[in-house]
Amino acid sequence: MKMTRRDLLSAAALSGAAGALAWMGRTPPARAAALAGEPAPHVPVETLNGTSLPWTWEDGVKVFRLTAEPVEHEFAPGMKAHCWGYNGRTPGPTLEAVEGDRVRILVTNRLPEPTTIHWHGLLVPNGMDGVGGLTQPHIAPGETYAYEFTLRQHGTFMYHPHSDEMVQMALGMMGFFIVHPQASPEPPADRDFAFFLMEWAVEPGTFTPNPNVMTDFNLFTLNSRAYPGTAPMVVRKGQRVRIRLANLSMDSHPLHIHGHNYWVTATDAGPIPPGARWPETSVSVPVGTTRTVEFTADNPGDWAFHCHKAHHTMNAMRHDLPNLIGVDQGAVRNLQRLLPGYMPMGKDGMAEMAEMGMPGPANTLPMMAGEGPFGPIQMGGMFTLLKVRENLESYADPGWYAHPPGTVARKVG
Repeated sequence: MKMTRRDLLSAAALSGAAGALAWMGRTPPARAAALAGEPAPHVPVETLNGTSLPWTWEDGVKVFRLTAEPVEHEFAPGMKAHCWGYNGRTPGPTLEAVEGDRVRILVTNRLPEPTTIHWHGLLVPNGMDGVGGLTQPHIAPGETYAYEFTLRQHGTFMYHPHSDEMVQMALGMMGFFIVHPQASPEPPADRDFAFFLMEWAVEPGTFTPNPNVMTDFNLFTLNSRAYPGTAPMVVRKGQRVRIRLANLSMDSHPLHIHGHNYWVTATDAGPIPPGARWPETSVSVPVGTTRTVEFTADNPGDWAFHCHKAHHTMNAMRHDLPNLIGVDQGAVRNLQRLLPGYMPMGKDGMAEMAEMGMPGPANTLPMMAGEGPFGPIQMGGMFTLLKVRENLESYADPGWYAHPPGTVARKVG
C-alpha cells in the first residue's frame, strides 16, 4: 500500500500509542511527523485508564470497528461488575479523526438485545444519526451495521446507544469521538486528556449496575474508574494542558482543579471564540454535553482534580442513615453484645471511615480511600490528581511531590 504524508501523520496521531506503534513498525508520532517533514498536527488524546481505537484505510475511508458487548469491568482494585461496553471496555475506545475525513464505523452487536449508535454532536446525514426505529432499524444481536459520513466540524463529541438507552448507558455504553481540526490558530496543547463522567448504582455485595435507579447513585467515576483506581494526569511544568469532559450520567458535575485556573474553550457545539471564553476553577458539565478546558501547568505539585459535589467523591454508602453527628452513642455500644458486628460511628464525623478498615460486603469499595504522604486522603469516586513536575523524563507516575523546604502547612498549636 502506498503511504501518503497525510496517511503517515494521521495514523501516528490518531490510532493511539499502541495502534500507531504496531501499524508503523514502532515509529512514534513525533518521529512519523519528522519523517514526513512537518510537525505533527496535534497530539493524540489520552483517555486515562482507557485507549484510542486503531483504524485502517480502505479506499480513502478511515474504517473503525466497534463491537457492542458485555464486559467485566474493574472500577478499582477490589471491585468488578458486569457491565456493557464496546471492544471489551467501558467507556468504549476513543475514536480520533481529522476534520474532513471520510469515516466508516462498523458496529457489531454481541449484546443479548438490539442496539444502535448515535454520534452525539456530530453533523451527520439523517440516516446516520443512529436513533433506532426513527432513522434506522435496530441492530439485532449478531448483526453488523455500517455508519459512514464525512466529518464537517472539529471538537469533542460522544457516541452512545439510542436503543434501550436507559439500560445500555446505565451499564456503561458510551465513548468519545474526537475530531481534530485540519488547521487551527490556537496554540497546540502539549497534553490532551479526556474524561467520561458517569454515575452508577451498584448495591454493596452485588455485581451488576441497576439501570432502574434514577437519582440515588452510589458510585461516581472518571472513565468508569473510581478513586483510588483512577490514573493521574502527569505533565511537565510549563506545558499547555487540555482536558475534555463528557457527561452522559443523570446529574451535572462541577469538575474542580486545584492550584490552577483554566479557561473554558469549547462545548460539544464547537469552539468558543477567544473573546467569549471565561476562566474557572470549577467547570460544570451538564448532562448530555461536553466541555473543554485549557490551562498552563505552571505550578508544580500534586493537585486534586475532582467533582465538587461532595457525595461524588465518595464510594458506596447508604444515604438513608439517621444523622448521628454529635449523638453520644455510648449506650448504643451495648448492642455489640447482641450484634457483634455492630460498630457505632458518625458522632464526630465520617473521617474515621477511611481509617477503621471495617470490612464491607464482598465486591464493595470503601467509602473513602487513598493513602498520601501525610496520611489518609479520604476520597473516592470522581477524584484523581494532576501531577506537575519539572524535568520529567517520562509520563509515568513520578510518585509524591517533594515539597521545597518551608512550603508545607505546619502545626503551630
